Amino acid sequence: MTDSTSSSTPIDDFIQRWQSSGAAERANYVSFLNELCDLLGVPRPDPTQPDDEHNAYVFERAVTFQNGDGTTSNGRIDLYKRSCFVLEAKQGSEKNKEETFSLGVKPKKIKKGTATRGTKQWDDAMLAARGQAESYAKALPASEGWPPFIIVVDVGYSIELYSDFSRSGKTYIPFPDARSHRIFIKDLAQQDLRERLKLIWIDPMALDPSQRNAKITREVAARLANLAKSLEDSGHAPERVASFLMRCIFTMFAEDVKLIPERSFTDLLKKLKNRLDVFSDTVESLWKNMDEGGFSPILMEKLLRFNGGLFESCEALPVTEAQLELLTEASQSDWKDVEPSIFGTLLERALDPVERHKLGAHYTPRAYVERLVMPTIIEPIREEWVAVQAAAVTLAKGGKLVEAIAEVKAFHRKLCDTRILDPACGTGNFLYVTLEHMKRLEGEVLDILEGFGETQTKFEIEGLTVDPHQLLGIEGNTRAVAIADLVLWIGYLQWHFRTRGDAKPREPVIKKFHNIEWRDAVLTYDREEIVIDEKGQSMTRWDGRTFKKHPVTGEYVPDETARIPLYHYVNARKAEWPEADYVVGNPPFIGNKRMRLALGDGYVEALRKTYNDVPETVDYVMYWWNKAAHLVRTGKVQRFGFITTNSITQTFNRRVLRS
Repeated sequence: MTDSTSSSTPIDDFIQRWQSSGAAERANYVSFLNELCDLLGVPRPDPTQPDDEHNAYVFERAVTFQNGDGTTSNGRIDLYKRSCFVLEAKQGSEKNKEETFSLGVKPKKIKKGTATRGTKQWDDAMLAARGQAESYAKALPASEGWPPFIIVVDVGYSIELYSDFSRSGKTYIPFPDARSHRIFIKDLAQQDLRERLKLIWIDPMALDPSQRNAKITREVAARLANLAKSLEDSGHAPERVASFLMRCIFTMFAEDVKLIPERSFTDLLKKLKNRLDVFSDTVESLWKNMDEGGFSPILMEKLLRFNGGLFESCEALPVTEAQLELLTEASQSDWKDVEPSIFGTLLERALDPVERHKLGAHYTPRAYVERLVMPTIIEPIREEWVAVQAAAVTLAKGGKLVEAIAEVKAFHRKLCDTRILDPACGTGNFLYVTLEHMKRLEGEVLDILEGFGETQTKFEIEGLTVDPHQLLGIEGNTRAVAIADLVLWIGYLQWHFRTRGDAKPREPVIKKFHNIEWRDAVLTYDREEIVIDEKGQSMTRWDGRTFKKHPVTGEYVPDETARIPLYHYVNARKAEWPEADYVVGNPPFIGNKRMRLALGDGYVEALRKTYNDVPETVDYVMYWWNKAAHLVRTGKVQRFGFITTNSITQTFNRRVLRS
């Protein structure tokens, strides 16, 4: 007989030892978690001390709940590590674990865990444990802050991870997503999963994908800026350069997520070295195939139909050998991991000759965007989801599975119909962050439905899914409009492959929804007429965006040589916004005293005449606020939230405005 222990590893021994566990969690969870710490190579918890200020990493950490009636109650966290996690432990039972006994012998009473694994009761118990862990996290003293993770453990069976990298304590979501947040004990044989757990113990913020991907995104943008400048120096107009590079960007992304054969575009660029005479024709042929779908002679593969506005023009600019080298270097970046929430801003700066000097400057970080998006949009939707989830669980427990499925499907349909408007969307970072959180929530909804016997594939076949058509934007910069559309599609497809593996999306891969509009968000008019002075000459003003370095201070100041015509706006009136459920964004903050300099006398006069109910002393952002508040008061929008200065985030719903 072979000695099985001779070839076993500590990991094998741990898995084998704990797979057979099953009883009350109090009997097992301390031993299990201590041994898990040993397996991960992290210290075991410290002994508990009388003063909770010193209990930063302990079992049974005491917390106090502030009840709604003014009273308090006490609780204990199974395992707590300050600034890292709150852990709640349960103990499930396996099916068919009953012992057999001889005839006439009274069966022994066997200890059972929380619920039988693989049943709806077990799912409900784990869901309740998640809620319990969240309540513990929110009951922690404010001085300690909310931890970025909560962990729900079924001792010896599974470990579920939920994250809130904003550390707001308001919305913990499955990490990394609803399809892979549950780690089964047998999966601990995988080193990457053990490393993930280890980081939660020692450096949880290192797992924040937005932080990890921001570095990649900045490096990519810097390469694109160099390439854009080089192409412009060759005599190509900035708009043509931007359009060409955006097609290149999406193609690079497409090969990295295997929408086209992996490395096919990069290898094609390498083959075109010393063949610059056929560069444009070759790349244009590829893009025409991507637009229409079908067999590509260039790649010798059948391609999906991409469609969408991105490939309406297939123009590929001629390049030099140096420019081709820059393009090839850019293609070798890991495009599947770019961070869309900042990519749009950096790409706009890279492609805009005026803005390029700001490439290394401050941009609105994702956490700042989430400070507005979460309370304005995601938290209200999640509150509704919690109620729906509870109702569905109750129905399922009562044997009403059909009704439970109907309850969840109705919420999913509503989620897929929810429209978000950013009337000053820029390159779409607020819209993208909203899209990602809605996709995360959709993953949870589909996970519940799958547990009820429905499948995600069925919904995708029916075309019922959260996608970019729900994200509406208004923007006056044509390049930013195109970038916002690109950002939303890259973000959407990233999420698709993150949750669906290698499954290809429905064709066409990108669609022209016309959801990002190029126009003014507060003022519309029949036409612009150039203002003529008494000498018959066109009057001009500073263009409001071109700066130069001050020769003394070195700071950037308006470049008065950058002039544009001064206009009169014929039949000016309030601009209409598309119908939406929520409005969010960061409208341009231009102080009252700078409006004429930045926008021109004609525009400001038309604006004030049109909005005669708005005081002339207010800043430009208040015209957005006025329109959004009116929509909320009249019930056309549920809630809106704006960043109204560089530091103040404001969220309003109908109840707040009425009060």
